Amino acid sequence: MKLALLPLLALTLHGQTDWPMFGHDAGNLRYSPLKQINPRNVGQLKLAWKFDTEAAAPAPPSPPGAETVPGETPRRPRARRSESVPLVIGGVLYMSTAFNRVVALEPETGKKLWEYESAHTPALRGIAYWGGTKDLPPQIVFGTADGFLISLNAKTGKPVAGFGNEGMVNLKAGVTDHFPNARLSMSSPPTIYKDLAITGSSPGEMPERSASGDVRAWDMHTGKLVWTFHTIPRPGEPLHETWTDGEWENRSGVNSWGISSIDVERGLLFLPIGTPNNDFYGGDRKGLNLYGSSLVALDAGTGKLKWFFQTTHHDNWDYDLTAAPALISVKRGGRNIPAVAQSTKQGYLFILDRITGKPLYDVKEVAVPNDNPLPGDSSWPTQPIPVKPPALARTSFRAEEIATVTPEHEKYCRALMAREGGALTGGPYAQYGPKLRVIFPSWTGGNNWGGTSFDPGLGYIFVNTKSLANFNKMILSADGKRYVRVGPDDPPLNMGDYFWDGTKRWPCQQPPWGELSAVNVNTGEIAWRVPLGSFEELDKLGVPKTGTPTTNGGSIATAGGLVFIGATIDGKFRAFNSRDGKEVWVVDQNADANSIPITYQGKDGKQYVAIFAAGGEHKENVTGRLFVYALP
Repeated sequence: MKLALLPLLALTLHGQTDWPMFGHDAGNLRYSPLKQINPRNVGQLKLAWKFDTEAAAPAPPSPPGAETVPGETPRRPRARRSESVPLVIGGVLYMSTAFNRVVALEPETGKKLWEYESAHTPALRGIAYWGGTKDLPPQIVFGTADGFLISLNAKTGKPVAGFGNEGMVNLKAGVTDHFPNARLSMSSPPTIYKDLAITGSSPGEMPERSASGDVRAWDMHTGKLVWTFHTIPRPGEPLHETWTDGEWENRSGVNSWGISSIDVERGLLFLPIGTPNNDFYGGDRKGLNLYGSSLVALDAGTGKLKWFFQTTHHDNWDYDLTAAPALISVKRGGRNIPAVAQSTKQGYLFILDRITGKPLYDVKEVAVPNDNPLPGDSSWPTQPIPVKPPALARTSFRAEEIATVTPEHEKYCRALMAREGGALTGGPYAQYGPKLRVIFPSWTGGNNWGGTSFDPGLGYIFVNTKSLANFNKMILSADGKRYVRVGPDDPPLNMGDYFWDGTKRWPCQQPPWGELSAVNVNTGEIAWRVPLGSFEELDKLGVPKTGTPTTNGGSIATAGGLVFIGATIDGKFRAFNSRDGKEVWVVDQNADANSIPITYQGKDGKQYVAIFAAGGEHKENVTGRLFVYALP
């Protein structure tokens, strides 16, 4: 056996009882074989321990020469947003926190084993683990918000001196040379393949010409660059001709800021790729804009293109592909077909042959009207829409579908619709333009980076979605160079981008507003579909369960027959029966779980379920807390 395969084998063995990587396994199925907790006993789950990331952040010493007030406590580091997904490997729980820290904890008790403090904010969604070699220790590797890749000794929490410059690689080198002030960050953990750490990036939504969104692979032994994949094909590369008039040059966006997946057996890397900048106006980027808003398959060892599938042509909706592609198996005609399932912000689920990229269920190019045109832009006349499965979130709206959950809310929403002479409706792929419009889904989805989980025994893939619209129009920017997206004139309080009452956070179309669905991948049919989340005020009025607009978190599935998920704006954590979607457990955490749960077995033989939650409208916890549950 090659030494490079040893870390993968170690993670495979750990994966039986641990949670060794973001999606549990390299294919991001988010399925655990643990079954101690099941629908019959899940109601007995109790909080085993919790870890407050703020408590883990001691007040820093005052800087030299600073004046201090007697008795005054120095201020803590500023809390930053976090969507951290912990890892559990070999009896240790690792996670990044909102206070520029990575910690190692005892997974049965939360006792701190080590803590690393950095001047660089860890990526929002957490960290990755590399199993090391006979000469190098196992390592925790993560990107940062300011464009570094950092590797720590997993046993000590100390930077690995031989990796880059004292444990750090500068990801901006060679990318921002022409744009020294450009943003280049990482918002998700790197993907580990053999001895490579593969990184995407977040160059921001603006400007159009800035740092590229290229995907790169780094040698875990040295931190040196191994390969680069240009997400916008350059001269001499396949499909460069889809860009014209130099519009590709220094184009930003077209980046992989979400989670990628690895087919270890075949050495294939699956990348979800986002929208070109500018997100909502394509006047200076005519055509398909490849590989924008595409699922791209590469040779993981070399970065060479295998195939691609574009899910939105000439994307003017910010319908980035963000969720981890799920490497599932589809049963058809007595054989198992290796497949990849890609959930989208549009609310569609594309199921493709993993080897060829061809759809396993029909995908039709559907004509979409350009009924709200913008000067200088040329929208693409069709968009790919799968016949199976059907849309899992609302993709259209008519005025008669206004919400009627209460008379007051109906009045509010009808007045909103009447703004500026009456807002346009339509869909799917209703165009943003100079006329105020309701557009489903919004730029946040649908489904977002929280993605899917999969139960291979049932053949069910689980997708959480929100049905929330943008309520926007496009106006000319102050410099007259582009069109920008804005809300209505004099918008209601807290409305923001959305077609809702932002104070109550109630959408303005008929419910459901948030759902959890199970799709049978062997038939393409929906097995079950239930509302996800609730509003206490509406519950008291006897309104049937509406679901809530979900956060961007997601679910996990277990061999115990359960789907665990937070991902709602009601501060609760839930479990559902995998077979029928019945809600079998709920706990009020008083904090929104904008993250993904994990489950693992402790050294004490207990199965634990953990989820990181932070803030929302719930005031008890504004910085982040890890909640860990077990049976009594």
